Amino acid sequence: MSGYLLDTHIWFWLVRGQEGRLAARTADKLEKAALAAPLGVSVISVWEIALLASKGRIGLGMPVHEWVESALNRPGFVPIGLESAIAIESCNLPAGFHADPADRFLVATARLKNAVIVTRDKRILKYGKQGHVKVMAA
Repeated sequence: MSGYLLDTHIWFWLVRGQEGRLAARTADKLEKAALAAPLGVSVISVWEIALLASKGRIGLGMPVHEWVESALNRPGFVPIGLESAIAIESCNLPAGFHADPADRFLVATARLKNAVIVTRDKRILKYGKQGHVKVMAA
């Protein structure tokens, strides 16, 4: 794949039109990147959105399956599936990455797809600074 993999919150903000929550340079960079190649969205982010909606932590304004279908069908996004190699990599990340399963799958996906993960997650950003995954701070 290479290119960009969006952390769940970044994808959610972009779909909801909340680009203002991103640094201006990040929003510009993603907009330009999306013109050249779609931005990756992991199926794990779909799972996270569904989980957050089921717990009432986010409102989607429609059933989750409709929101996801609409969000993934927008220009500029491409879904990234969960492969066995990603599942294995998520259990073997170097340097003792934290235990959050969604973050582990996202980092493993970025590593194996040679993608830059776009995030505000401090733990993922720190992991990137250690050289274990390519990151872009949002």
